Amino acid sequence: MGQGSSKLHPDEIEELQAISSFTPAQIKTLYNRFKHVDKDNSGSLTVDEMTAIPELAMNPLCLRIVEVFDSDKRGEVNFKQFVSALSVFSKGARREQKLSFAFKVYDVNGDGVISSSDLFIVLKLMVGSNLDDTQVQALVDQTILEADTIDKDGAISFKEFKRALFGADLENILTIEI
Repeated sequence: MGQGSSKLHPDEIEELQAISSFTPAQIKTLYNRFKHVDKDNSGSLTVDEMTAIPELAMNPLCLRIVEVFDSDKRGEVNFKQFVSALSVFSKGARREQKLSFAFKVYDVNGDGVISSSDLFIVLKLMVGSNLDDTQVQALVDQTILEADTIDKDGAISFKEFKRALFGADLENILTIEI
């Protein structure tokens, strides 16, 4: 999509509008930013190129976010994947889309639930060396105890995740300006 080209074609913009909540002008802006980040001009962003984006690099969950962007697990993100994933962070994205993206960040092994090991990995990324493993595990255990309210299976399902984040202001927390 737009590979090797300095401009997107109108039909490409139309296709990207259909899978996102971006305007044509926003898609063009994203394309220019994508091309700037694509240092090797391959038409895809590698993990290294993605993690070099300053706004993403400062997030302790940077690598997890990149893994979620890489929907086909090929180790790179093409422009269509880039737009689709970033659409979750637009003002026009529905709350359910934002919740789904956040859930995928926490569901490290992709099995459809946030297990103790999933949550440990994500929390460890977030706290770094500020807490030792025992303290992180205590946070994990408490979080699962509080969130695992429906089926009490020792893991957090998407339904339980939504319930736990009921009052969270995701519309502002997970929104970026394009």
